[in-house]
Amino acid sequence: MTLRPPLRALLLVGPMLVFLGLFFVWPLVTVIFQAVSDPSVSRVLTRTAAVIDEWDGTGLPSQEVQAAFRADIVANTDDMAMGDVTRRLNATKSGFRSLMGKTLSAVRENPDADLAAIDKRWGDPEFWAAIKSNASPYTDSFLLAALDLERNKSGEIAAMPEGTSANATILLRTLWTALIVTVCCLLIGLPYAMIAASVSGWKRSVLLGAVLLPLWTSLLVRTAAWMILLQDNGIINQALMGLGLTAQPVALIYNRLGVVIAMTHVLLPFMVLPIYSVLLTVPNNLMAAAASLGAHPFRAFLRVLLPLSFRGVVSGVLLVFMAAIGYYITPALLGGASDQMLSSVIAFYATGSANWSMAAALGLILLVLTLLLYAVYNRLSRDPVQAR
Repeated sequence: MTLRPPLRALLLVGPMLVFLGLFFVWPLVTVIFQAVSDPSVSRVLTRTAAVIDEWDGTGLPSQEVQAAFRADIVANTDDMAMGDVTRRLNATKSGFRSLMGKTLSAVRENPDADLAAIDKRWGDPEFWAAIKSNASPYTDSFLLAALDLERNKSGEIAAMPEGTSANATILLRTLWTALIVTVCCLLIGLPYAMIAASVSGWKRSVLLGAVLLPLWTSLLVRTAAWMILLQDNGIINQALMGLGLTAQPVALIYNRLGVVIAMTHVLLPFMVLPIYSVLLTVPNNLMAAAASLGAHPFRAFLRVLLPLSFRGVVSGVLLVFMAAIGYYITPALLGGASDQMLSSVIAFYATGSANWSMAAALGLILLVLTLLLYAVYNRLSRDPVQAR
């Protein structure tokens, strides 16, 4: 039996589609879902979540809501799940940790106990409002917290109190560090690519091999090598003091300078190669023609060569910036406490505090930013002739 062409094509690309679905689409969907998912309360307090939504938030909730809350406490047998509920509610309203500990033992002994008699805090509507705000399995609180925002008592988005969170500060630091690294790569990569494109033979091979060498070495090995070079008794400081340029070692490690130096070295190929590939398409006689018309070499560069290489420059800038904002190993090993980037915070929430939703929210912000930059890159790197 002969298969139809569309079916044969589907069978050929089927393994690739399965691979993309398992290793790209599914993880992205999981991250997005985790960033807006908070089922810790609704999974345990199922009866309460079903009826507390009818409470308008004024006064105390009805006896039906309180009875549902007591029933959920009695029905729950998973102390770990109840601990997650307590932690989530305590993050919204301080005091829930001691309140829940006191209430659990009392209600399990007497399922019909009056909550206000157990603890007078159950007569405070703010504690019930905390349960209501966390009753839904979906929330935007993690995404807002990733930007140092929260919802106030009236449900409006407002800035968190100063000192509560530093996620927005770290995000700005990440963008600023990535920008500095991008500028450094551009200042080094543009003239380097111009030189590599202007020579031929073994000279070009040596120049391209030198810039490609970092790509053939493990990132961890490169970072460890920079730790050796930049330390107080490293080669660089010894050379500076040997030449009499400094009387004591210069702080080149565990600060922003060390992070920028190492990241610039690692990401330089992503700047050089796009510019180099564009410069190869530029005729070699254009600069000579501009000089023959009386243009100064610098003016010829600004008016002739730079505009023709602009597409490669933009592509290199976006590639370096997109890679830099997600860097983790280099800032973690070479930076100080005030130089950690957003990837380090994501790692802390994922492995240090097991707050997967917060880690996913921060990761989603980086993902959206990267996708926007990639869209710009895809638009600017498109061939103008093919785009017509």
